[in-house]
Amino acid sequence: MEKKAIFAGGCFWCMVEPFETQPGIEKVVSGYTGGRTENPTYEEVCSETTGHLEAVEITYDPEQFSYERLLELFWQQIDPTDPGGQFHDRGESYTTAIFYHDEKQKQLAEKSKQRLNESKLFSKPVVTSIRPAETFYEAETYHQQYYRKHPLHYKMYKKGSGRQDFQLKHWRDQA
Repeated sequence: MEKKAIFAGGCFWCMVEPFETQPGIEKVVSGYTGGRTENPTYEEVCSETTGHLEAVEITYDPEQFSYERLLELFWQQIDPTDPGGQFHDRGESYTTAIFYHDEKQKQLAEKSKQRLNESKLFSKPVVTSIRPAETFYEAETYHQQYYRKHPLHYKMYKKGSGRQDFQLKHWRDQA
């Protein structure tokens, strides 16, 4: 039985590949959630007027890839201590969040966040919010599976944004 998970981790281009390449992941869609308007566009979300966050909606088989593993992988993609965005992408639309679909996801997300805080991996507290899932709006076709359609630009962006170096610094032993 498939389930869904929604994670906001800054630029959604960088949030697709790490999940899509795992066994048991059926689909990863880039989009927007958590805001005040219906059917927002990329330009509207980036204007910081809608309240939406760039996010990915993951359809997965929990028998093959558990929600706990999704959470672990999510933390390894982001700087969970940054309240102002992710890496060089600044603003509310680039902040991090876990959007839970049920009480079990909420509890697992809260425990995972607590463990990360207690690990002292970061010198600052984890500020990633844990929120109820809201309507997820699929982003424009151009943004879907960007890493596959534009591999060179994607790699340059991931490196240039500071995300890649951050991941290597903090998660080298887990990779």
